[in-house]
Amino acid sequence: MNKKKLFIRPFLYLLPAIIIIAVFRFLPILYVMRVSLYKWGMGGAEKFVGLGNYLRAFGDLYFWQSLTNTMWYVIFVVPLTILFSLLIALLLNSKIRALGFYRTTYFLPVVTSIVAISMVWKWIYHPRIGLANHILSILRIPPQGWLSEWRGIFEIMSGRNLPNALAGPSLALLSIIIMMVWKSIGYNMIIFLAGLQNIPRHYYEAAEVDGAGRFTVFRNITWPLLSSTTFYVLIMTTIVSFQVFAPVWLMTGPPAGGPLGTTNVLVYYLYDAAFNYSSYGYASALSMILFIVILSLTVIQRRMVERRVYYE
Repeated sequence: MNKKKLFIRPFLYLLPAIIIIAVFRFLPILYVMRVSLYKWGMGGAEKFVGLGNYLRAFGDLYFWQSLTNTMWYVIFVVPLTILFSLLIALLLNSKIRALGFYRTTYFLPVVTSIVAISMVWKWIYHPRIGLANHILSILRIPPQGWLSEWRGIFEIMSGRNLPNALAGPSLALLSIIIMMVWKSIGYNMIIFLAGLQNIPRHYYEAAEVDGAGRFTVFRNITWPLLSSTTFYVLIMTTIVSFQVFAPVWLMTGPPAGGPLGTTNVLVYYLYDAAFNYSSYGYASALSMILFIVILSLTVIQRRMVERRVYYE
């Protein structure tokens, strides 16, 4: 009897968390799955259409445009955020003066409202009085329409007309990417700092005795022992990047999602379908497609990357 109680007790402690997750996570997903199978308007379910909403999405050019914009956003934000977060964490992990001040300064954008940050960056990108174009004028570079330029950055850099698939993200989307990389660095920096400080010092002491250089130490000690932290940051940054909405809405919307829809990411598009056109069934189908994309990429990342992760 005592063994049975000992077996059940941990599950009783977990029960409140399980109930909360089930109510606020799993049940909404199941409900969205149901709604996605109907033509669902303001008055509720109107007609069962099965996979009709999904087929509509696959034939919708705006859906493919929003998915492409989202992929460009993820491709740029994820590696840049990880790279700069790791570099800053490595610098702050050393013994420097006013370390607490620097850590706080880099973390401030994380706790600052995205609305306030967007207001500041809209001023930075302003075509006439913005800081970005002022810097370009000092460098004798023509001013740019940061939030109004629809052409891809590779097309702008090459000076040639390129296919949409090769043109890259628009300058408007790149402007949002730069802002979000700047905002996200602080959070991942703290995680990397925790991982760096968890590495036993005796490894570095042994490397110092052997006369290993900084790059050798990083490649053979720091990077392998930081791989589990990097794997976590990679997964979480990818998931969050696919769900981007607020900066797009604040910087370039509404209603069209930037110049010629070039900042119209998938979450913004499903929001537009739901709340501007009351197509709740179609918006639910879009959200399920996004869920499947994120889940699939997460599984692929786990299988491809986790085998290279070193757990001490």
